[in-house]
Amino acid sequence: MKSNGSRGLVQLAVLIGFILFICGAAMAQDVSYNYAQGTDFSKFKTYKWVNIPGAEAPNQLLDQQIKQSIDSQLAAKGFIKTDADTADLFVGYQVSISQQQQWNAYGMGGMGWRMGGGMATATSSTIQIGTLGFDVYDQSGKQLIWRGSATKTLNPPKDPEKKQRNLDNAVAKLLKNFPPPVKK
Repeated sequence: MKSNGSRGLVQLAVLIGFILFICGAAMAQDVSYNYAQGTDFSKFKTYKWVNIPGAEAPNQLLDQQIKQSIDSQLAAKGFIKTDADTADLFVGYQVSISQQQQWNAYGMGGMGWRMGGGMATATSSTIQIGTLGFDVYDQSGKQLIWRGSATKTLNPPKDPEKKQRNLDNAVAKLLKNFPPPVKK
């Protein structure tokens, strides 16, 4: 028969394992997208940047870097940027930063979880989660036809060139499925 102390240690070990699993999953980059089914994306060739109402713009440098990274990806896909209101697509982005609790746990000593003994310690810290949302509107119908977002734990490097590479990689992953493949 197990003692209450041993059962408590087992429960604590299971809880810590679960917390570490959840925190690990939360720290990975997450990309999602959705689009208007039945839209013929092959008819779109040009795009124009627009501001999304209610979206807060980041500082001027980051704004330029985000747009440059997206422009590069769209150009590689054959899209042409224009300032004309007659562009096929209107595109815009928004960014947000949220905070999340992260739990770090470690164990010391003991002779294994079945034998009892040892200690486990858990500490929490606050991490920042950044999200980049990208919207694509059909200019002629004034309808949202594609939306994607990339979310990642923010731990910005000090090197500006590395920051740009990280942003470029995130945008490439975000736009991997834009435009959606044509279904036959």
